[in-house]
Amino acid sequence: MGYTVELIGPDEKDNIFDELRDKLLYERKAHLNGVCIKLYTNSKRVKNMWEDNFYFMSEFIKSHGRVIAYYTFKENDVQRVLYDPYTNTAFLFNIGYYGYVKSIALGVAGDVMEDEHGIFSIHGACLDVDGRGVSIIAPSGTGKTTHSFGLLQLPNAKLVSDDWHFVRTFGKDFIAYSSEKNCYIRDDLSKIWPEYKYLIEKVELDQEGRGVADIRWLVGKEHVRESTVIKKVILLKRDADDAKIVRKMEVEEGINYLLAHDFCNPHLLVRDERKTRLRVNFFKKLFSTAEVFLVNTVLPPMETQEEIRKIVRE
Repeated sequence: MGYTVELIGPDEKDNIFDELRDKLLYERKAHLNGVCIKLYTNSKRVKNMWEDNFYFMSEFIKSHGRVIAYYTFKENDVQRVLYDPYTNTAFLFNIGYYGYVKSIALGVAGDVMEDEHGIFSIHGACLDVDGRGVSIIAPSGTGKTTHSFGLLQLPNAKLVSDDWHFVRTFGKDFIAYSSEKNCYIRDDLSKIWPEYKYLIEKVELDQEGRGVADIRWLVGKEHVRESTVIKKVILLKRDADDAKIVRKMEVEEGINYLLAHDFCNPHLLVRDERKTRLRVNFFKKLFSTAEVFLVNTVLPPMETQEEIRKIVRE
């Protein structure tokens, strides 16, 4: 990951914001699963991608959290992220990759929900297949995006989120909610799944070869939904030394996997004992309700995808 988070207090937050206030040309509010996050930035590109990425929130709604993305537009700019957990305000200095901007916004919203509403973040893809929710959680580089978009090709599959979903409990159900209006996709997606070539051609890509795309253009509105009840969790890893491709996991095994990989979420803004305890308790309850599988993605993508589809169809 290209940044680290430094925690600050409200007084320092006020001082920094006062220094930047007149330089922040654009302001936009986003609706993230009931939480209002306000963007302040001096970058028109970031403002435009934010508008494409997130659902609109009325300017009359007071913000729950803020993301201030400021750029000096100079070579060798120092990248920094400062976060005040008391006011849920994040400062991003010279973070050129929009993926980090939107992930930090989701992290801020997740911090608000986690503390005040008992709603937790999962940095992973979520689909509804035949009315059953499937959550795919994985460290970067193990195939989360590849296999979530692979599953979306199933006739009865609907995308809830390709990157981050929020989960709350209703009785014994764990309901996953979408976090973004549109997907932030990679240009190499069509190399594995040629079906998505049309979508890539319609997207304006950034310097990282990624862009915000409306998946509905390709699969239709009927294959996108806002929520689902999670019935299965698929954890991914890539380990050439492990001959086992698929195995079902017990609750403690799943928790140990998440702890070993920082909950597969590099964008958690606060990592302390209390937060860890909250997150572990949430995942213990989820893993006690849903079936949990570990898939080793060392096989070619098509073969791994078939193993994942077997799990989903069971």
